[in-house]
Order: sequence, then structure tokens, then C-alpha cells
Amino acid sequence: MPKLPSLRFPLLAGVLAALLLALPAGAGASQSQTTYFEAGSSLLETRDQNKVFSQMQTLGVKALRVELSWASVVPSAASATKPAGVDMTNPGSYNWSLYASALARAQSLGWPVLLTLTSPVPRWATSNKKAPYTTRPDQRDFQEFMTAVGRQFGSQVAIWSIWNEPNHPAFLMPQWNSNGTPASPRIYRGLFQSGYAGLQAAGLTHPKVLFGETAPTGFDKVNRRREGSRAFLHDVAPLAFLREALCLNARYRRAGSCGKLQMSGVAHHAYTKAVNPHWVSAKRDDVTIGSLSRLSGALDKAARAGAIPGHLPIYLTEFGVQSFPNRELGVSVSKQAEYDAIAEHIAWSNPRVAAFSQYLLKDDPLGGRPGSSVAGGSVGFQTGLEYVSGKAKPLFASWPLPLTVSRGHGHYSLWGLVRPTTGSTKVTILVRRHGSRSYRVLKTVTTNSRGYWALSSSTAGELWRVRWKSPQGRSYEGAPVRAY
Repeated sequence: MPKLPSLRFPLLAGVLAALLLALPAGAGASQSQTTYFEAGSSLLETRDQNKVFSQMQTLGVKALRVELSWASVVPSAASATKPAGVDMTNPGSYNWSLYASALARAQSLGWPVLLTLTSPVPRWATSNKKAPYTTRPDQRDFQEFMTAVGRQFGSQVAIWSIWNEPNHPAFLMPQWNSNGTPASPRIYRGLFQSGYAGLQAAGLTHPKVLFGETAPTGFDKVNRRREGSRAFLHDVAPLAFLREALCLNARYRRAGSCGKLQMSGVAHHAYTKAVNPHWVSAKRDDVTIGSLSRLSGALDKAARAGAIPGHLPIYLTEFGVQSFPNRELGVSVSKQAEYDAIAEHIAWSNPRVAAFSQYLLKDDPLGGRPGSSVAGGSVGFQTGLEYVSGKAKPLFASWPLPLTVSRGHGHYSLWGLVRPTTGSTKVTILVRRHGSRSYRVLKTVTTNSRGYWALSSSTAGELWRVRWKSPQGRSYEGAPVRAY
């Protein structure tokens, strides 16, 4: 959302502050934003599943994102030849055991599930039959697969999403044509249409399907003469990807005979660098958490061109702040807790955003440098609430009680959420003054029915934190945060 210009007149500033304080905590922001939690591979490992679900319940998780890779469930995934005589639209032809128990458990808890269908794909479904099995997946085969998925999990999935980061070479190839223009957007468009048709064939007449799942940064074009074959391993910038997939030119005008795509929203992964989440990339087709207006603006232009339905919501289906020991993209674990809350506040403040997310519960093992995944290597994400050892980071305490503190003219604006609550509740805000070693109660406030609260205070401090006790008697205390 655009920032208000500075007000030079004290009386006008005072009137505005009074009006803001009179508004409920959710005024002007998303009133029904869902936060999805993606625990990663630990959720799918049955030996850890009970523990992971118990942790998520304690943290206040109420919705789940799961990525289901095509190759992980299909028969003869490593064969160059498609199995003969097998009905690939029949869910009985697949092995769903890796996912079935997690989705059933989520359903029993009343958690909506966002299921992302993605690569790697069966070898026999690729155009070149070569690893890493992401090259030009066959659209007809994908439609059959989506029909089987819809028949298997149709009653357990609230929202479907097609392909994880299709603008990234680790998930879909080729990204570029030989002349340096994007290739992956048109490949993805075909997969999206086939996937949608597959769900309809499964009996889901009007499936709720998200388009995109795009990575946050990339290029509009590449130059092979300058970089050689490495040029083809760059991501396509998300807005360039969007335009090309919707058959629009750089001015968002129709550049082909493509029809309107039906979708329920656009999914995006608004990761940022190791900086304050308000940071904005100089590349205009990048979309990080600090530049969401670029995406909403692009969607409005695409809708005016007749390429998509109007007023589509944005789903931030994958997000996290990297922390040390990741030295490439990480920040300190204390900043991770602060930045994660700031990012969630940015998303909540944008009425176009229908969903935010957390990825992961536990850190991945450290992998290679950024970009190594395109060569089959492992990058590893350190966005978890826990270290890879299982030891809690400050984010583990802060995620159930996100808190942001912003400096104003003579006051501080505080915002937060009591995530585990199921209704309005009271929460205590603590402050530690400069030079003090202890915290004192700043105020006890009442949240709205969704657990959100806001407060303006003239009390200066060095650190703030939040304390809450659940109706069941469990005590929560967030990690200390600074003002930004």
C-alpha cells in the first residue's frame, strides 16, 4: 500500500492519529487472510508426523500447504517408457502413501489444505527423457495425473495450485528460447490448462485453482553471447513470466490469440534478500514482499486486457526469512524473528492478499550456493522455526505471537497477532526501557475475533515482547523485538 506523505501540521496529524486509533485492528487490511504452514519433508515422514502435528497445533497453525511431486507417486517413474495398459486417471494406479496420512490428519483437524502439484515428473513424461526430469512435461500425461489426484484427494483439498516456481530452472525447463526470450511461461500455460481440465474430469466442476507459484526474481531476457549456456539457467522474472503466460506484451496488451484463463487467484513466493522486508528491487519485474503493489498492478492490467478474471486475490503461498548459518542469504536469528513479523504485517496490510505462509518448521541441511539447484544440487533453506538439529530459534517463540514496532512522530505503532487463539482474547505487551534490564507491562489489550491487535504508545523503549496465556493454561512469550 502507498505510504501517506509526511504531515507538517500538528493539529492535522493529531486528528489522523485519533481516527486511526478509533479503527478496529483489521480496518483497511485483509479481513480474511489465511496463514498456511509448510512443514516440509518432516511432515511426510510418518515417524515424525505425530510430533510435527502436535508442534503445529501448539504454534497455532490452522491451514496447511503440501507439495506433491508427480514422480513420487506414479508407477515406473524412472522408466523411459510409459507403463502400458495402466489407466493413469485411476487413483488406484498410484502410491499415495507419502501424502495420504498427512492430508487425512489435516482434514480431521479442520485445517484447509493447499495442495501444490509439481515436478519432478516421471521420466517417460518428459520430452528429453533426461534428469532432472523437468523438461517440457507432456500435457496429456499431466491431465491424466491431475484427474487421478482430483479423484483421490478432491474431498480433502480446499485449494489446488499448479507447479512450484515454474519460472525457476530447477522446476521447469527450458526457461529460455535460443533467442533469449522466455520459453517457460508458454509451457506452464499449457500445463495449467491441462491440470485444470484434469480436475474437472475428476468431477470437480469449478475447482479452486491458483496460477503462478512464481519465484520472486529473475530476468526479462538473457544474452547467450555474453554468458554462454549459463544464460539459460537464469530464472524468468515473475512479471515477465506472467505477461508471457497470459500472451501479453510489455504494455499488458494482447500479443496473441490466447483466450481468458480461469483461475481463483495468483500464487507467488515473495522472498526477499537479507534486508528489511520493505526493501524493493530495482528490477521492475521482480516482486518481493516489499513490492507487492507491482503484482496487484500487473493483475489489474491483465484483467483489463481480458486475459484473466478481474480483482483476483494474491496468495503468498511460500515465504520465510533465512537465518544463519546461511551466510549467503541469512540474517541473525533475532532479526529473523523481527523480519518475519514485519513481512506478515506487510501482507496483512494489503487487502489484496488472501494468504500468507511460513516455510519451514525445521531448517534444511546447509547446501550449496544460490543457483546450485539448477545443476541438480541442493541449496537448503534456513527459514525454519528450528535449526536442523531441532533446537528452537527465537522465531519458534515469536511465530505464534508476531509483533512489529514502528517509530512515528513522538509515538510508536505496535501491531500483533495471537495466532493460537480461536476468538477475541487479552494479550499483554511488555517493554524494556533504555538502560533497564527488566521488562514492565506496557498495556494489556483485547484482540479482535481473529486474534489481531494494534496499539499506539508514546512510551519509548529498547525492546518489546508479548505475553499470552491460552484458556488451557499454556503460557506463551514472544522473543524480544526492536523498533524499525
